[in-house]
Amino acid sequence: MKALYKIALLAVASVSFTACHDKSEPNYQYMPNMYEPVSYETYAESAAFPNGKEGQLPAKGSIPRGFTPYEYENSTAGYDLAKANLKSPIDSTGFDAPRAEQLFTIYCAICHGDKGDGKGNLVKREKFLGVPSYKDRVITEGSVFHVVTYGLNSMGSHANQLSQEERWQVAHHVMQLRSKL
Repeated sequence: MKALYKIALLAVASVSFTACHDKSEPNYQYMPNMYEPVSYETYAESAAFPNGKEGQLPAKGSIPRGFTPYEYENSTAGYDLAKANLKSPIDSTGFDAPRAEQLFTIYCAICHGDKGDGKGNLVKREKFLGVPSYKDRVITEGSVFHVVTYGLNSMGSHANQLSQEERWQVAHHVMQLRSKL
């Protein structure tokens, strides 16, 4: 009879241990966060960020890769400083004349004309008036680069369309056009 109680107790114990066991989830996990990651929806609000929004701003003073800061401010004083001091980092071997001409044709010639005489297609159609000829202006490569970067008067900035190297190419091309006028 004692043996029957032992067998019954063993059967009850084994049933109670196996009844609560789920094979899809182990009872003990060694680092459960690795097995059950917390996933976030794209662009959803999250408590992971201190402001409760979808992301954080870059650290103050950080600079994106490949970006070179431009030290001259967008003002008349910045224009005068760029005109007097700013020199092109592109030497004569780095200047690509066909590419510079192509960039000038795409972004500048519509107003300034293919020759830089201020008689572009929009000026001929009287959409813009008063686009100056490069011959009449006292300009340097630095001032042209500054104006292409920030814009001046009716001309908007081309910093989003042209990289810094491309803006220098255009500035060099403008100086060549001015010498031909």
